[in-house]
Amino acid sequence: MSQNKLNIIEKFYQAFADLDAERMLEWYHDDVTFEDPAFGVLRGEEAKNMWRMLCQTQQGKDFKVVSSNIEYTPEAGKAHWEAYYVFSKTGRKVHNVINATFKFKDGKIINHVDRFSLYRWSKQAMGLKGFLVGWTAFFRKKLNTQTRFLLSEFQKKQASKS
Repeated sequence: MSQNKLNIIEKFYQAFADLDAERMLEWYHDDVTFEDPAFGVLRGEEAKNMWRMLCQTQQGKDFKVVSSNIEYTPEAGKAHWEAYYVFSKTGRKVHNVINATFKFKDGKIINHVDRFSLYRWSKQAMGLKGFLVGWTAFFRKKLNTQTRFLLSEFQKKQASKS
C-alpha cells in the first residue's frame, strides 16, 4: 500500500511505529481530546506533548507498536494496537493491548480514546505490586498523578528550549 493511499489512522500508527511524534501530530486537530487509563483526559497541546514525550523516551530502546483491524470513515474510526516495550521504572517487559476509537473533524483526529486493561498492564509493569493493587481506584489515581507530573516536567523542558 503506497504512503498516500493510507488513511489517517494508518498514517498515525505508522508514524508512531517510527517514533516520529511530529508526523503523528500532523493528524491531530488543534482542539483534540485524548483519553486513556494512564493519563486520563488530555486536551490540545497537552495531548500532543504526551505523544512527543512517549516517542522521545522510547528512542533507541526496544520498542515496537503493531496496529491492526483498522476501520475508517471520514467521520470516525477504530483500531486495535499493541505496544511492546520495557517499563523504565522497573525494567519489566510490557505487552499492552489497546483498542482505540477516533472521531474526525476537518480531516484530522478531534477525539482519540485508548482503552486497555490497567490491571493487566500493572501486573506486567509492576509485578507483584501491580497484581496486588493494580485493579484499585487508588492505583489509577496515583498513576494518573505520576503520568501528569512527568508530562508537566516534559512540557517545562520543551518550553525552556524554545
